[in-house]
Amino acid sequence: MPPRHQGAGGGVINRRQLLGLVALTLMWGINWPMMKLSLRELTPMYFRAVTMTCGALWLYVFYRARGLRMLPAGREWRSVITLGIPNMLGWHTVSILGVKELASGRAAILGFTMPIWTVLIGVLFLGDKLTRRVAFAAVAVAIAIALLISHEFTALSGRPLGIVWMELAAVLWAIGTLMMRRAHLTLPVETLTVWMMILGSVCLWGIAWISEPWPVWQFSTAMWISLAYGALINYGFAQIIWAGLARNLPPATSAMSIMAIPVVGIMTATVIVGEWPNWQDFVAIVFVMAAIAAVLLPPRTRGKIA
Repeated sequence: MPPRHQGAGGGVINRRQLLGLVALTLMWGINWPMMKLSLRELTPMYFRAVTMTCGALWLYVFYRARGLRMLPAGREWRSVITLGIPNMLGWHTVSILGVKELASGRAAILGFTMPIWTVLIGVLFLGDKLTRRVAFAAVAVAIAIALLISHEFTALSGRPLGIVWMELAAVLWAIGTLMMRRAHLTLPVETLTVWMMILGSVCLWGIAWISEPWPVWQFSTAMWISLAYGALINYGFAQIIWAGLARNLPPATSAMSIMAIPVVGIMTATVIVGEWPNWQDFVAIVFVMAAIAAVLLPPRTRGKIA
């Protein structure tokens, strides 16, 4: 997942940006069932530690070859640590616990309530204005969460704790996003992302060593493919594409991508891990998409109260 959500105010995107956006949406959508597949043979923290470490090293080599400044200096290390805790370590640690407990598509739906939490935290703690759009988004997300909770409590194999993990992860990601928006960065975002991943992976190795048994490292072919996907695609190519799009992507287009990712996750989970969504999942994703649209899509007419 990206450490931030940022888009420029432009309108029409070019063909290259569109192709990149479609690829990014597919990569991050497919990543949810791929994570679930990996957890069949590897414990959550070691999975995150392995994939994030490999992804960070791959990104470091890529950006270094392109001539970017790759070493933070002075107070820039403070930004790496303070922004990395919620954006990288918090989100990726807690969300994988949610994926372990829930169906991957369901976890994706809950994880992508992040934009609504971002706005709500701004209203509750940062003095942002409570608009009708924000109120609608809050109600829509509450309905979605209630639907999913009701199914987890009534299903024989229901695991409502997974919903708690995913919403906590979404809140941490939202806090990190707000911190990123208010940060005065002198470090290239690509470099910041790499070092947040490096420090996050170091912490994950420590957490895994303390909390989980050492893996056997004898996996099936499908497992090795899923690990490679997490390292090279989720933490690699997708991050590169996002870094290239984030500065110039129109807000409406970016919002559509965010709404599409959990849909891709649900649809591909049937093929990858054999998960069939319930009617609650379909209704919940409609409410979450409506909430995301309410808080991210710009008003049609300038000056109109949202």
